[in-house]
Amino acid sequence: MNSLRHTLHHALHLSLPQARSDARSTHSGRHISLRLRVSLALTALAGVLVLAASLLWVRDARSAINEEVTAAHRVAAQWLTVAAQGTQSGDPAWSEHRLLRHLQAMGRIRAHELEVFQHNGARVYAAPASSYKSGRSAPEWFSQRMDPALPALRLQAGQLEVVLQPNASRAILDLWDDLTAAAGRALLALLGLFAGCWLAMDRALKPLGAVMAALERTGQGDFNTRLPEDGPPELAHLAQSFNGMTVRLEQAVAENTRLNHEQAFAQALAAHQEADRTAIARELHDELGQNITAVAALASAIAQRSPADQPIIAQSAQLIRESAARMQVDVRALLTRLRPPAVTGAEGLDDALATYLHSWQQHHPDIQLETRLATGRQPLPDALTLTALRIVQEGCTNIIRHARARRAQVATRLEGHELVLEICDDGCGLPAERKTGGFGLAGMAERVAELGGRLQLAAAQPTGTRILARLPLPQPEARLQEFRP
Repeated sequence: MNSLRHTLHHALHLSLPQARSDARSTHSGRHISLRLRVSLALTALAGVLVLAASLLWVRDARSAINEEVTAAHRVAAQWLTVAAQGTQSGDPAWSEHRLLRHLQAMGRIRAHELEVFQHNGARVYAAPASSYKSGRSAPEWFSQRMDPALPALRLQAGQLEVVLQPNASRAILDLWDDLTAAAGRALLALLGLFAGCWLAMDRALKPLGAVMAALERTGQGDFNTRLPEDGPPELAHLAQSFNGMTVRLEQAVAENTRLNHEQAFAQALAAHQEADRTAIARELHDELGQNITAVAALASAIAQRSPADQPIIAQSAQLIRESAARMQVDVRALLTRLRPPAVTGAEGLDDALATYLHSWQQHHPDIQLETRLATGRQPLPDALTLTALRIVQEGCTNIIRHARARRAQVATRLEGHELVLEICDDGCGLPAERKTGGFGLAGMAERVAELGGRLQLAAAQPTGTRILARLPLPQPEARLQEFRP
């Protein structure tokens, strides 16, 4: 047994160095590796099967021991019964002295202990102990489990009492020796199975190292990584799926880059448009407005200084002054459109829209305008406010240019995390060839898309056009970061 323990200890040190490192890594908080788990699972399954087979073998061996001891006991009991009866009947051939000599000559009875006692309890004879595996015995717990526990046979032979006690200790010891030897061989076989599974799994999972390295590079942004599509069918399928994924990721990154460039271009274009609008408004106000004012002043001076006998001069000057006044009104309207009313800290989007729509209604009194502004006075980002103003301006301009409407409606409201703008009229609607919109509608769609919103252009009921814009409101965290220095 000591040599067996030494062999097992040596096999463990030679075959399982990596298992010990995995166990250390598990104690340090890391997960058990796949190859160790598979190897342990297969070895445990084989161990369960070996244990089940051993239990069946021990059960059959116990039955065999019982049958062997019972058969030997039956033969010995028959012979001793005949001898005891002869001695008990007073047959000279079976005297007590002769019975003792026969027992001494016979010696040990297999799988039995034989003792002879006098009537006073003194032992006069005991069969010699077995010399087979002398000095050794199976563990007590094992012997109690395997012992058939047959009762002793007590026979009266005249003044003597013969006691025949079944003893299966030698057969149990043989079973114990066979069992320990088989357990050692089974343990060595399980260790070999574990080592074989470990090596096989290590070889089978070695290509996964390339897969993990490829995933690592892909996670770092290198989408040009590809895996070879050879080897076992499972790994080939995995490589094909991975390569397809990297191709799609590369395409998605390229598409996102393109969209980012387009969005940046749209933002830059909108900024340039606003700068151009501001510059044009400034030039109209500073240059054209001043010139129109000067023309009106000169016309007034000519009308005042014209001779009384030449009324045609005064009339012409008056016409020039009236034309200049109309030009000033048109210039103010252009300035209102090019430069929307500023939103101060005390105002909101509704106030700015109300100011613009009031001016628009004054210039177009023949159109009945209905406003329903319900966004309140909460402050909104400048980009969102400017986009909303431009959408309303463009929608009102289209009503004048194309709709030939008699009624119009402008409404604003908040729905969840969205600002909703709705512009409706009862005009003729968009012609079929203009369903996609002109430059004004295209610019409106670009502004809405720049803020991540949605724009819908549809026919109103029963006639007219309906423009619906949904602009996302900034989240509280984003607004805090926007105002954070």
